[in-house]
Amino acid sequence: MQTPDTPSGSPSSSGNGHPAEESTALKRAIGPKLLLLFVIGDILGTGIYATTGSVAGKIGGALWLPFTIGFVVALLTAASYVELVGKYPKAAGAALYTQKAFKVPFLTFIIAFMVLSSGLSSASAAARAFSGDYLQEFVDISPTLISILFILALSALTLRGVSESVKTNVVFTLVELTGLLVILAIGAWAVVTGDGEPSRLGDIETGGTGYALLTGILGATALGFFAFVGFEDSVNMAEETKDPVRAFPRAIFAGVAITGTIYVLVGLVSSLLVDYKVLEGSSGPLLEVVKAGGVDFPPKLFALIALFAVSNSALINIMMASRLCYGLANERILPRAMARVLPRRRTPVVGILFTTAIAVGLVSTGEIEGLGDTTAFLLLCVFAVVNVAVLVLRRSPVAHDHFRTPTPLPVLGAITSVILASPLADRAADVYIRAGVLLAIGIALWVVNKLVLRARGE
Repeated sequence: MQTPDTPSGSPSSSGNGHPAEESTALKRAIGPKLLLLFVIGDILGTGIYATTGSVAGKIGGALWLPFTIGFVVALLTAASYVELVGKYPKAAGAALYTQKAFKVPFLTFIIAFMVLSSGLSSASAAARAFSGDYLQEFVDISPTLISILFILALSALTLRGVSESVKTNVVFTLVELTGLLVILAIGAWAVVTGDGEPSRLGDIETGGTGYALLTGILGATALGFFAFVGFEDSVNMAEETKDPVRAFPRAIFAGVAITGTIYVLVGLVSSLLVDYKVLEGSSGPLLEVVKAGGVDFPPKLFALIALFAVSNSALINIMMASRLCYGLANERILPRAMARVLPRRRTPVVGILFTTAIAVGLVSTGEIEGLGDTTAFLLLCVFAVVNVAVLVLRRSPVAHDHFRTPTPLPVLGAITSVILASPLADRAADVYIRAGVLLAIGIALWVVNKLVLRARGE
């Protein structure tokens, strides 16, 4: 079986002009500014707009604390991704790094499927958020039906092409940034006028002290970490980015820094103005902040902004999952058919159809908090492996210059990822069950692919 070390038909090997290879090549359409907006747009969205209330329910008034810890953990792992994407600027992302570091095809596939599944559970959480309290400001329609139609509509958009999808992402990113700036402006006004309850900002309500306090904070941080996921998706756009070795360090570090700062401030404002129990009971928690802010900002307008924000999250994650299928299929880790692209649009049509089917299944069986926590759990497992991989791959230098992260950062990244993925994080059992089912699907695909390759004598 061929692995990322021996690519077959990958875009990086298509320079000889063979028609068969040109038929699977992706178009380099993303420049540095577009990439930065892409990273910001991928991180912003569902996590902060929809799960802030669930995080508040786990931590209490000190809502800023899990976002601050999550910010630090995200920066540690982002540094590892920046080194690896500069070293290996290809579309397969974490799966590529895992295979190069450990050379265990089964582990490579599991990591790849974890990344793919996390993107789809994130998109599904966004779909559920779209059909929740924000949409209920306008209409009262079955949330499950709306969630499914929402996934299908965004999947159709990704079929049109990366340029159209990324440009849509830019518009959505600017809209969701505007919504969060509205929250920060409301918070600033509350401070100036003396509104709100500053005493709430230090309240940690985890149901106990000692071990219970620790697990409560870790549980809130693990769920809050869902708000930071997304920067890892951007590495799957390496083959569609102009000069990726130079573009990615600036885009990922700047994107994580900007969004992390915004999240901590939004956490402060939310607790300042709204009791954590009110936030916990809403699937549109930032709408509660707008209503309580004492500023004449139309709730329906903010709800519309939030709908754009969660749409952006879902669009990017569906797009990334389909690109991951494409990259893995080119490396013969998934069936070669998943590398097929539309003749004119140059988009991975089979990958899009496959990932859409899984996303529809997820939105039909899960809710926002469970889907968000599943996303965070899967990615924390992946991040632990990636942080170790960057250290292992130091023994395999490449010819070109690239960013190199200080060694203590991936060490700390691996440790913090393992802690947040462990049972110490006090997550619900359905998260592990959902993740287990997704991995079972992945293992079944692995077996089928092995049998097909063996039958063909490959």
